[in-house]
Amino acid sequence: MNDAQLKAKLKEGKSGKHSVDRGLYFRITDQKSAFWIVRYTINSKRRELTIGRYGKPPEGLSLANAKIEAANVRAQVNKGLDPIAERKRSSLIHLKTVDEVAEDWLKVCDKRLENPQIPRRVYKKDISPSIGELTIDRVTPRDILGIIRNINDSNRPTIANDALIHCKQIFNHAIKLGLIEYNVALPFSNKDAGGVEKSRTRALSFEELNIVFNVFKKNSDQFTRENYIACLFLVCLGIRKQELIAAKWFEFDLDNYVWMLPAERTKTKVAIRIPIPEELISYFHELKIRSCDSEYLFPARRASKRRGFISDDTLNHALAKLFGNQGYKKKEKFPNLLGEAGIQHFVIHDLRRTCRSLLSELAIPSHIAERCLNHKIRGVEGIYDRYDYFEERKSALTNLTEHILDLL
Repeated sequence: MNDAQLKAKLKEGKSGKHSVDRGLYFRITDQKSAFWIVRYTINSKRRELTIGRYGKPPEGLSLANAKIEAANVRAQVNKGLDPIAERKRSSLIHLKTVDEVAEDWLKVCDKRLENPQIPRRVYKKDISPSIGELTIDRVTPRDILGIIRNINDSNRPTIANDALIHCKQIFNHAIKLGLIEYNVALPFSNKDAGGVEKSRTRALSFEELNIVFNVFKKNSDQFTRENYIACLFLVCLGIRKQELIAAKWFEFDLDNYVWMLPAERTKTKVAIRIPIPEELISYFHELKIRSCDSEYLFPARRASKRRGFISDDTLNHALAKLFGNQGYKKKEKFPNLLGEAGIQHFVIHDLRRTCRSLLSELAIPSHIAERCLNHKIRGVEGIYDRYDYFEERKSALTNLTEHILDLL
């Protein structure tokens, strides 16, 4: 049957199937539409597969193209493959590039991890630019080594270790999907990346805080007033950075000096009342004005569809600039203002450790200081002691805040 005959059959409009070639049929529906069907037998079963609509490409299949598609179907059957069964297989088998596999892995991270934005950020920034567009089976150990060496060259050993871990997990994910048989990142260890990481011990003294906040204040063009207040809150309240930057105004009862931190935003997954020293209230009022009716204390400084509060890296980058951009790729050169002031390098998370250390210096009992940081209490005490020590924590944080503000 040639193309002219097919058009005549379609014009006639009578529904039915018409044999065109080996196993290839021209089917006309009751609605006067035409489709190509291939019949084949596999495992002693007769099957029919619709391969497309009759018409001009790209919307339809011409007679010539339909014959080619039918030939492809027959070739699959000759190999023992059932084309209908193959179509029903998971779409995951069609993932090809590292970016595609990584995105599927990151979706798992979204469900499993408390902070899935961290591996996503490392992947997008440090892994994808190097290998993201390659097919997953084209990546070699040399590519992985290049990634971790590039990160190390930018003086970010911790990120190098993180990137290596993420690479191992991505290629393990590809193995689970049946896309590869060998994990190219497996031969490498922390020794090849950022080295064995030591627990940080850096904590600032009262004297260092005096110098640090003076440098912040004198360089407000680099370290904004919002950043200044955020760091003050971190060291005076002992909260985690993520708990602070994502805070919403409805969580605060400033008239009663209480922050109700909901369970879903705490690392312990337990809600906690955080006492706010009265001396900090004026800073909250200032933030309220600066936030310009945002629901967040620290609203995003650029329009973002992802979230309404500042980036996880905002404070980190601002502090790094005052250390001459230490720990980051140096796109711009900045003077090491804090180093020149005699301050040993520290990072934002060290402010939480500083809070804990200064509470001890002020002779605050250990169990009170630990609860000020909302640490889980281990062992029998953590099970049976449900008292939240609110008044004791209020006294401790007020004492600490007064000492700090006296220096500023």
